[in-house]
Amino acid sequence: MADAENENRPRGSASVPNPSRPRGSANPSRIGLHNLKPAKGSTHRRKRVGRGEGSGMGKTSGRGQKGAGSRSGAKDRSGFEGGQNPIQVRMRKLRGPHMKKSMPFENFRTATQPVNLEDLESRFDANAEVTPDALKGVGLATRRDVPVKILGRGEISKPLTIHAHGISASAREKIEAAGGTVSLLEG
Repeated sequence: MADAENENRPRGSASVPNPSRPRGSANPSRIGLHNLKPAKGSTHRRKRVGRGEGSGMGKTSGRGQKGAGSRSGAKDRSGFEGGQNPIQVRMRKLRGPHMKKSMPFENFRTATQPVNLEDLESRFDANAEVTPDALKGVGLATRRDVPVKILGRGEISKPLTIHAHGISASAREKIEAAGGTVSLLEG
């Protein structure tokens, strides 16, 4: 009776072994590590250099005729300027092992300390007077003798009287829209 049932079942079902497939192998339509391969056209044969002039990459193997780049051991070092003194050597050095002044990049360093509107909103009450000393008192702009600039990140809903060394256009617009005033300090 069991043999008769098996004959009526379609080939390849679970209870009837398929003689063409090895025992325990996965379904061929399922994806697994055993049948993964790269997409068509995504891989290329490696370039075989130095295999004769007819190959297109023979003789000099794509390195050109003469010069340092054609020699064995040639390296493309980052920051190499063809033997000219590189920029990190040409620039002046100041004393100090790891001071900011040791490698002088003053042009890229900001000379102000930023304070955003979202910080003013959370730390000051309405109609408060915001000065560099008041900012230092609430934990903002704590660096000594560095000008303070108000930046426009965040929103402000209360009127404040702000005295700062600099202010961005968007910050000024938002402060005045909330009913506050801005005055710039010297220095």
